[in-house]
Amino acid sequence: MVEHAAYRPSRQSRITLHTDEAGDPYYIGDIYEKSKVAQLLGSEAEEGRGYYLDYLDALSRNGWPRVRYLADFMRVTTAPPKLRFLTVADRRERASRINVAMLEIHSNGEIQRHNCSSAADLTRLVTKTTGSFDGSITHLYIVEDLSRDVIEILGWALDVHPSFFTGHLSDYMWFNTRDPWVELSDLDIVSRTRPYFHARYVQTRYFRSSRDLERARQEAAGFNVLRRLDRDGNWVPGADIPGSDVGLVRSRMSFWTGARKKGEGVVGILLLDPSIKSGFPIWGGYRQFSNAPSVHAPVEPSPPRTSGFEGTIYWISQLSNQEIRSISRDPRILFRKPLFIVCAEWLTLIRYATTRLTQLEWELENPDLRQEAEGLNITLSKLHSWRRRFPIFKTLVSEILSNVINRHAFASATENNLHDLARDFEILLADLDGLHTRAERIMSVVTAVMSIEESKKAYQHNLSLARITYLAVIFVPLAFVSSLFSMNDDISRLGTTFWIYFAVAIPLTLLALLVTRFSGAVNDGLERAARRYRQHSHQ
Repeated sequence: MVEHAAYRPSRQSRITLHTDEAGDPYYIGDIYEKSKVAQLLGSEAEEGRGYYLDYLDALSRNGWPRVRYLADFMRVTTAPPKLRFLTVADRRERASRINVAMLEIHSNGEIQRHNCSSAADLTRLVTKTTGSFDGSITHLYIVEDLSRDVIEILGWALDVHPSFFTGHLSDYMWFNTRDPWVELSDLDIVSRTRPYFHARYVQTRYFRSSRDLERARQEAAGFNVLRRLDRDGNWVPGADIPGSDVGLVRSRMSFWTGARKKGEGVVGILLLDPSIKSGFPIWGGYRQFSNAPSVHAPVEPSPPRTSGFEGTIYWISQLSNQEIRSISRDPRILFRKPLFIVCAEWLTLIRYATTRLTQLEWELENPDLRQEAEGLNITLSKLHSWRRRFPIFKTLVSEILSNVINRHAFASATENNLHDLARDFEILLADLDGLHTRAERIMSVVTAVMSIEESKKAYQHNLSLARITYLAVIFVPLAFVSSLFSMNDDISRLGTTFWIYFAVAIPLTLLALLVTRFSGAVNDGLERAARRYRQHSHQ
């Protein structure tokens, strides 16, 4: 993510939305009322206004209400609910934030990279390449984060459908009834005509301390697109460093290709999330997608793991000549290597989830933990978070399968070069389903163990009550006799009658104990006699 050298973000600009600190997000207006963003901005609402924003406003007034959120995003220069936390300097920096690499892919296998870090650079490059009639050249714009200037320049010059940008703005898994940022699904017959798609996934990062985790959250809050880091909290004594944690980062990749006239080359846009620098990719990140070189061959540098932007560019640059020649028949092949990354991130998450479920099973085998109600409650809380996540994860992987990989109709494609990835994502789906079933079984075991432990505690409690009852049986007769003899106010005469106290109290105590001991048997005997009497009377 590129930021201006002299710019320093304000502290409030790093506040994460939908937290207690951020407060009510509907102060900008909900889906049922007119947006208040322009009113809150005043004269600043027109700053940087361009043709594409005019186009969005026209759509939102004429039957496309959800386009309004994209227009508000461009005005605020980030997720609209963050408006009140941004200074003028914050908004201007975010609006002009550009980190774009345009890959110029030639049919002979040559790939040239052109970098853009300003609106002027991007405008010149788009103007130069738009309408290229050299069908042998493909232009792919790879964009890190989104900004007002990027949306304005690429949206207007390449005639990009607004839903492509809108679908990349947020990371919501579900929506409230008032949300103006809601994303409703298209009919399948309509979505098949869209020249774009989105792939959602989750990155898993390891943090050595809570300070690193908080720093990563602030980094995510500094993105223009809304991305949040969910703390896992599954810390295991003896296995993890005290204070360490793992964060799950909700992420997206989005791909678009433009309509082509005869003889024109393919033009595409790939939107990527910025990378979080704090922490580490868990277990060092996903594995390489290519075989190790021969012992007799030179070892080339591997793709960087600190930047998803650079890593994606590296793998796209590894397209074979055969793949490059297939671009004109199926532009989706440009998204093939990025899909490798998406699949690898899902595999890493599944391995991490497997590790945590195994640790939870180990905790249940620990007798010391079973005796502590608080320990079992913590285990139950950890398990519940995974039970809640697995159905969401399965939905995200299923969306990739149906909307990206198994989608036969796409733009001008005459073949499907992603279909061979279906097996990998089907394996992901099966693994997630297995983990979900496993979590449900562990939940049953946890509840059973908790019931057993509660029964043991109840039994011990009953034993304690029984001891108290026996004590009461002993002392109640004594107290009764004492009270009886205390009716005589002549204390001197008690010495002569002291033996009478024991002669009466001891037999009464023994009688009370016998009644207590055999009361159950007596009751059972009386009930049996009553039943026999009723049976005899009926005869």
